[in-house]
Amino acid sequence: MKDMTFALYFGNRGFFPESLIEDARKEVKEAVEKMGHKTLMLEKEATRYGSVETVKEGKTYARFLKQHEGEYDGVILSLPNFGDETGAVEALKNCGVPILIQAYPDEIGKMDFSRRRDAFCGKFSIMDVFYQYKVPFTVFKPHTVHPLSPEFEQHIKWFAATCRVANGMKNFTVGAIGARTTAFKTVRFDELTLQKYGITTETLDLSELFMRVKGIKKDTSKFEEKSERLKGYTNWTGVPQEKFETLTKVGIAIDDMIREYDMDCIALRCWIEIEKELGVSPCVLLSELNDRGVAAACELDVCSAVIMHALSLASQGSSTCLDWNNNYGSNDDKCILFHCGPVAQNLMTQKGQIVDHPMFAKSFGAGCGWGCNVGRIAGSPMTFGSLKTEDGKLMIYIGEGEFTDEEIEEGYFGCAGVVNIPDLQDKLLSIGKQGYRHHVGVAFGHVEIPVREAFTTYLNYEIIDI
Repeated sequence: MKDMTFALYFGNRGFFPESLIEDARKEVKEAVEKMGHKTLMLEKEATRYGSVETVKEGKTYARFLKQHEGEYDGVILSLPNFGDETGAVEALKNCGVPILIQAYPDEIGKMDFSRRRDAFCGKFSIMDVFYQYKVPFTVFKPHTVHPLSPEFEQHIKWFAATCRVANGMKNFTVGAIGARTTAFKTVRFDELTLQKYGITTETLDLSELFMRVKGIKKDTSKFEEKSERLKGYTNWTGVPQEKFETLTKVGIAIDDMIREYDMDCIALRCWIEIEKELGVSPCVLLSELNDRGVAAACELDVCSAVIMHALSLASQGSSTCLDWNNNYGSNDDKCILFHCGPVAQNLMTQKGQIVDHPMFAKSFGAGCGWGCNVGRIAGSPMTFGSLKTEDGKLMIYIGEGEFTDEEIEEGYFGCAGVVNIPDLQDKLLSIGKQGYRHHVGVAFGHVEIPVREAFTTYLNYEIIDI
């Protein structure tokens, strides 16, 4: 969980009552801090009532933000009355973070000249001029909300998530460990397109991973710490000791790569070389990384790692990479999402069970695929999405649904869950027709609104409707 800090801005028009500004300074601060966030607020004496009306006052507020540069994640622009658009754009045109515009509602019975706000109208003027100046901003429905209302609380939740995604996705690093397996042309991507959007790809060959594993000794504190972490993470009953030790070494090697190259998320070539050379399957290691909040995608799906990173930022929880895998009986709005075992423990119903991966056991013989983490995904609201690079653009789809508690038969290996998504069949047609992969990034909670807002308003990703 990241503490959020918001700079508070109050717009004003001089012929409105002073008390409206004074109340807003108290109410907005109270509402934001009640939700566990911190606030920065211009001193009341710095401008008339501590609000902004003129260009001069806008410059004063801009200097205030400059003095606190790097200390705030977003700006909340509050309109207790109509506000002044020229002062607002002068104050915020270079703030460099997301801006939420909130307008106070008028109250029936309190609309005489001494109490009428007109913030409903003023909000349009602010948005109009911000649009002209190319200053990105965020607004949510309804058009006017009181800061002490449940609706404003929801707006702050969405805005905080928007800020986490917009700020966290501006410049970050994704690791690609191994090359794409030839059979999976579905996970191809354009590295230069990612870089255009501020995403650096660090590529490392699997041979380096193998060399690092060979150099790790069991009689070290690093090995002991990783071993204890993995022992407590899932159920290892029946797993040969040598396979557990190999997985521990692979986990250490991947951790070292992440640290040395400052990777924010990774994609790993998880088969078939690791199984043939080391005799293990790294599913559980990806699961443990996801559980720690480091988005880790299977099968060198770098684009899935990127959307997983966004979903983790928005939800403040783990994400995972799953396959659109099976229908669920004859229910058109339900299907099974599955993968071999990269699902974070905190997304599962209970601790998983490590087994010898049945696919590799069948292909290469028993004993070469220990590391598949079998379990079931817990029931929860969820958000899903996918990303691709196309013609120099980052293009995504995103939607919401719910993991149900419905049973999947015992013989179904890997980690899976039944998901209910309204109009699923139409969405599947759209996903397939527009060239998206069979993988989908998933996180618990409904965060489609803030993710869409961050991608379209602040990051210039292209979102397709499904």
